[in-house]
Amino acid sequence: MASLSLSDNPVLVLYVGGTIGMVETTRGLAPGPDFSCRLRAALARLPLARQASLPDFVVRESAQPIDSSGATPADWQRLGSEIAGCLAEHAGVVVLHGTDTLAWSASSLAFQLQGLDRPVVITGAMRPLGADGSDALDNVELALRFAAQPLLQEVAVAFDGRLLRGVCSRKFGGREAFVAPHYPPLGERVADDAVLFPARLLTTQQRGAPRFELADYAGLANGDVVRLTLWPGIQAWQLEAWLADERVKGALLEVWGGGNAPEDPTLLGVLARASGEGKLLAAVSQCPGSSVALGRYAAGLGLAEAGVLSGDAMTPEAAYTKLVHLLAQPLDDAERRRRFLTPLVGER
Repeated sequence: MASLSLSDNPVLVLYVGGTIGMVETTRGLAPGPDFSCRLRAALARLPLARQASLPDFVVRESAQPIDSSGATPADWQRLGSEIAGCLAEHAGVVVLHGTDTLAWSASSLAFQLQGLDRPVVITGAMRPLGADGSDALDNVELALRFAAQPLLQEVAVAFDGRLLRGVCSRKFGGREAFVAPHYPPLGERVADDAVLFPARLLTTQQRGAPRFELADYAGLANGDVVRLTLWPGIQAWQLEAWLADERVKGALLEVWGGGNAPEDPTLLGVLARASGEGKLLAAVSQCPGSSVALGRYAAGLGLAEAGVLSGDAMTPEAAYTKLVHLLAQPLDDAERRRRFLTPLVGER
């Protein structure tokens, strides 16, 4: 287990929106002013020993905090570019984000910031900072401690006493809020310390490309990548209504079990035509604990033959953001398919 190590550079706290910074108004919760002052005041209420052991940090507030339910790939791109531009001056980065799409942003950032050499830790809260029973202060304190540890060199989510690989995380609900169905925590709170488990870190197991890939997502701003969940009785014409549209460049299919779909030649033909046109199609399981292995059952062999790529145990958030990321780059179809099937940041 790794001990806490603080850098001489401060940690950057980026507040981009979410419940954590909201206040009560006559119209309900809304983004509040002076978040930096409110955050420092909250941290000042910690016991003195815990305050003294926190890393130095600076806060940068978004001029227009967003509700994460309205986040888009363009927001992921802006956030990735902002983080990349300020890393050199900071020991690490904490991103304060709304919980609704936090796992989506974390997954996208992991692909954009391949080759990270310091922590990027994302957190938020189920209740606003300062509200009775809020989890905000605990989550921020934990994120700050992990963001000062140079051994952590990837995008991670700090929530409810645990540190999860960002590209493996999903929102689950309840105070725990986030889980990583297929990967154990990277670290956790032990007493007042933030303890990393080095054998689980990306630096130990696998490194991504030694560069950032800050692709331009503007070309996918009109919903060019779609997400389709199969249901009993789905018809080929329904699938074709999505995939035959020339604006669609890729699709994430959520199939049954270990990779099953209806053995309907017409439906499979729709998928084969889309794949043959260069559209990037991938499949993950609708079952949170399942991994897709196309062809394990006869009912899934047709998907593989139609050119659909297996997402293995990737979360829908990871698979979708990876499709967006690959389609935004000037790659040929074969290279996109190869990279989708290749682990880049511990996502599969």
